[in-house]
Amino acid sequence: MLEFYDFLTYGFFAVQIGRTFFPSHSPYASLMLSLATFGAGFITRPIGGVVIGLYSDRAGRRPAMVLSFAMMGCAIVVLALLPSYASIGIAAPILAILARMVQGFSLGGEVGPTTAYLIETAPPGRRASAVAWQPASQQIAATFAAFVGLVLSSVMSHDALDAYGWRIAFLIGALTLPFGLWLRARMPESIHLPEEHVHATAQGADGRGRWQGHRRLMLLGLFVLASGTITTYVTQYMTTYAETTLGVGAGLAFATSVVSNGLGILGALMGGWLADRYGRWPVMVWPQLAALLLTWPVFLWMVTAKSPAALLGGFGLLALIGSLPFTAFYAAMTESLPKPIRGSRFAILYAVAIALFGGTAQLVVTWLIHVTGDALAPAWYLLVTGVIGLIAMALMEETMPPHGEV
Repeated sequence: MLEFYDFLTYGFFAVQIGRTFFPSHSPYASLMLSLATFGAGFITRPIGGVVIGLYSDRAGRRPAMVLSFAMMGCAIVVLALLPSYASIGIAAPILAILARMVQGFSLGGEVGPTTAYLIETAPPGRRASAVAWQPASQQIAATFAAFVGLVLSSVMSHDALDAYGWRIAFLIGALTLPFGLWLRARMPESIHLPEEHVHATAQGADGRGRWQGHRRLMLLGLFVLASGTITTYVTQYMTTYAETTLGVGAGLAFATSVVSNGLGILGALMGGWLADRYGRWPVMVWPQLAALLLTWPVFLWMVTAKSPAALLGGFGLLALIGSLPFTAFYAAMTESLPKPIRGSRFAILYAVAIALFGGTAQLVVTWLIHVTGDALAPAWYLLVTGVIGLIAMALMEETMPPHGEV
C-alpha cells in the first residue's frame, strides 16, 4: 500500500504537476506533458520486473521487497522536494522524469515477489483470500491518495494547491519510508517453505526450463492484465476526467476517486473470498461480464447528469463489480506458475502489461476525448479492452485446491 501510494499520487495531481514542471500556454499541452511523465514511470517497469523478479527467485522474496521499497522511497523524496521549472528551468522536468523512471523500476519488481509471497505463506484453502490483499492494497493506496487530495483541495486555495499543496501529498508518502523498510525487514522468508496442493501446470522440481510449457498461460495472463491495468488507470484518471472533461469541482472530482477506490477495496477482498469458495474461473468470468454490461450506461449517466449520484453511486458500483475478477485471476495465475520461476515470471508479465497498457491508458483517454470531442470515449476504450480480458479469463484453467483443504 505504501509503495503504490507513492507511485499513484502523481496521477491524482497531474494537473498541478503539469503547471509546476511543464508550463505551457495550452492547458491541454501542459496536462499531456505531465501525463507523459506519469507514463515514463512505466517504461522501466519491465526492466525492474526482470531484475528484481529474478533476484526474488534467487535470493528470496524479502530482500527483493526491501530493495524495491527503498528505491521507491528515495524517488518520492526527490519528487516532493524538486524545484519548479520557474526555479531551475529544464532541469526540473528532466529530474522529474528520472525520478518517475526509478519509481517504475521499483514497482516493476514489486508485484511479482509480493504476490508469490502471499501464495506461499497461505494455506491452500485461503490462497485467494490472501492474494486479495495484493489488489486490495493497491486500491487502499489509491483511496488514501485520493482522500489526501480531497482534504488538500478542500482546505487550500487553488493557487496554494498548485504552488505546494501537491508536494504535501508526496511528503506524506516519503514519511512512510522508515516504517516500510522496518516492516519488510522483519518479515519471514517464504521461498524455501514446502507447498501443499501444487496445480498440474506448476508441478515439477525445477521450473526454470519450463518457459515453453507456459507460453499459453503467459499470453492469456498478458491479455487479462492488459484489460485490468487499463481499467485501473482509467479509474485513477477519474479525478482528472471529472475536473477537466465533465467540469465538476475539485472536491467532487476527488470524492469520486475516494468512493470508487474504496469500493474497489471491498470488491477485491470479496473476490478473494468468493474465489476460495466457488473457484477461480466463475469469479473471473461472471463479474467481468457484468462490469462490461454496466460500463456504457454508467458513463452515459455520468456525462449527462454530472451529479454526485452518478459520479459517486454509478461509478462506485462499476468499480465494485469490476474489481471482483482480478483477485481470482491473481490467484489462478500464481498457482499455475512453478515456484522457482514464480516471482520473476509474474513480475515480468505484470510489468510488461503495465508498461504497454497502463502507462499509456491516461494518455490515450485524454487524446481520444480531445480528438473526438466525445466525453464517452473512456467507455468505448474500457469496453474494447474489457471484452479482450473476458475472453482470456474464459480460456484459463481452474486452479482451486480440492474442497476441504484449508
